[in-house]
Amino acid sequence: MIETASYHYGVMARAIDYIGESVGEQPTLEDVAAATGLSPAHFQRVFSQWVGVSPKRYQQYLTLDHAKSLLANRFTLLDTAAETGLSGTGRLHDLFLRWEAMTPGEYALGGAELEIAWDWVETPFGEALLMVTDRGIAGLGFSAETGRDATLADMKSRWPKAEFVQDGVRVVPYAKALFEGAGEARLHLIGAPFQIKVWEALLRIPTGHVTTYSEIAGAIGNPKAVRAVGTAVGRNPVSWLIPCHRALRKSGGLGGYHWGLPVKRAMLAWEAARLEAG
Repeated sequence: MIETASYHYGVMARAIDYIGESVGEQPTLEDVAAATGLSPAHFQRVFSQWVGVSPKRYQQYLTLDHAKSLLANRFTLLDTAAETGLSGTGRLHDLFLRWEAMTPGEYALGGAELEIAWDWVETPFGEALLMVTDRGIAGLGFSAETGRDATLADMKSRWPKAEFVQDGVRVVPYAKALFEGAGEARLHLIGAPFQIKVWEALLRIPTGHVTTYSEIAGAIGNPKAVRAVGTAVGRNPVSWLIPCHRALRKSGGLGGYHWGLPVKRAMLAWEAARLEAG
């Protein structure tokens, strides 16, 4: 099941690239299928299995116009989201109500005397690096656009003094909890106090909604810290689980994404289309 999801992401990534380069031309099903190297019938089937709506309907979720539409029609203030709680439809956040950040003292130690197990896992958004400690999931990064070496080096740098051990046996149960809904998982995060506040704000954004960096800054009581918020969003150690992909520019532009814009586009489109299909 997970392997199939990763394969689907590869097909979607090629489709996203093609559609992005053909904005305004409204490519047909046959055109997009040809760009992915699949027959129209096969492409339609893979597409429907991955996202639950037709390729034509899905195209609108991959454009800048849709990002602007999200801001105009689905954008909700973070304090309102905090009152209503997280959306339970199709989201994995319900599994992660228990999470803890390192204490300031632990943060200063940089993971000293801490063992972190890691391995590569397959996800709906391509291959990912999953890291765990005895206290929970410590890292999740995506390699589809950046490559394995860069992803591994990046994630290891978050815990500069920790001991890292490749151990699929320890990692697999967490992967099943994340991507197959098999049990509960916990998060064990490393971050400065300001970063933790930003990540908590991101967790309050319901599925199918987006926010802006300036809105996050206001929600944490520091409206002028927009640039610092952007940096904290980029340092999120468990991308997708803490949904940094839902943070957009005020103009509605996607902005950047630590693991590559194709991954961000796929995440937003996957969530929005599934929410509407459900």
